[in-house]
Amino acid sequence: MVTLNDIINAQHTIHPYIKRTDVLRINKLSNLTNMNIYLKLENLQSSGSFKIRGACNKIAKLSSEEIKNGIICASAGNHAQGIAYGANIFNSHATIVMPKTAPITKVKATLDLGADVILEGDIFDDCYELAKKISKQTNKTFIHAFDDDEVIAGQGTIGLEILEQVEDLDVVIVPIGGGGLISGVAIAIKSIKPDVKIIGVQASNAPNMKKSFENKKVIVEPIQSSIADGIAVKYPGKKTFDIIQKYVDEIITVTEDEIAHGILYLLETCRIVSEGSGATTVAAILSGKVSYPNKNVVAIITGGNIDVNLIETVINKGLIATDRRFEIKTVIYDRPGELQKLLSIISNLNGNIFNLEQRRFDKDININQQQVTLVIGCYGPEHKEQIIAKLKECGYQC
Repeated sequence: MVTLNDIINAQHTIHPYIKRTDVLRINKLSNLTNMNIYLKLENLQSSGSFKIRGACNKIAKLSSEEIKNGIICASAGNHAQGIAYGANIFNSHATIVMPKTAPITKVKATLDLGADVILEGDIFDDCYELAKKISKQTNKTFIHAFDDDEVIAGQGTIGLEILEQVEDLDVVIVPIGGGGLISGVAIAIKSIKPDVKIIGVQASNAPNMKKSFENKKVIVEPIQSSIADGIAVKYPGKKTFDIIQKYVDEIITVTEDEIAHGILYLLETCRIVSEGSGATTVAAILSGKVSYPNKNVVAIITGGNIDVNLIETVINKGLIATDRRFEIKTVIYDRPGELQKLLSIISNLNGNIFNLEQRRFDKDININQQQVTLVIGCYGPEHKEQIIAKLKECGYQC
């Protein structure tokens, strides 16, 4: 099992190649939750995520022959960029097997770093088998995304930095996919400050480490896709499972809507761009699933490599989840002035119309009527209810 000394040695090894990322206190979130909330911003890391730490520590330990033969890995995105980045530093060449569902942003970034990319399957586990097969055929060194001692030690350097950056640390919240990050962070922090709580967060669409943790044995069940694609892992790591059993205090899950809310909150309120995996920690806080009043809580934002094509969808889901955007359907008379009357009611209450659809020809709509579907923007739940109540008062069914 990885030790504190392994992590300290990793810190010395990777120091020239990584950033010591900032920890920021988020006053608005702190006031909202009655906790002192700090964010560890690994989205500002050299490769856009924490993965470069474990990748560089692992590659630095390879022999000259292994460096010459090249490196291969399976990755949903961020490990790919970390490996490609590390391969460039140590004059090797990387081949990356990524799922077909990987965000275009992550695929392009990996290609831009000079790696060869092979797209295979829908999730990390589909890529893993092919990468292992190619490794045997070509003698390339396979580097596991999380179930590897050097990788775990490299990720654990985040824990050492947090201890240096936050005095009187009480709680650290860490996203979990395969468990490499939380394993390293937990060993680093618990070895120095054993009373600090380590809380893991998984997407509810991919909760196998949580199930394994609760059942005290590795559980492998089918998972669903998630906007937190970086932690959508079916098979928990064997090494990481043992570490998590020993050092982690609790694992919780967050829904897709809660993750979307987390991304939106970070973007809108904190001016921080986070991918879904990174936003799970803030989602856990905003949903009330992590609550430690008056305690110093660090949430790790693991990466910022979000596909720009996904941002609009995420923003819409986040707005809907927080009742700042909603849809109504109502029927009005099909004659001049009726639509204007409906829209004026909403406008007078400062509602904002984002989309409008009219339907006249469905068989269940009377010949002198039309169905109107509106997507309305508002300030929040109370404003939404105010608009709906006024429409009902004026005779509209919605």
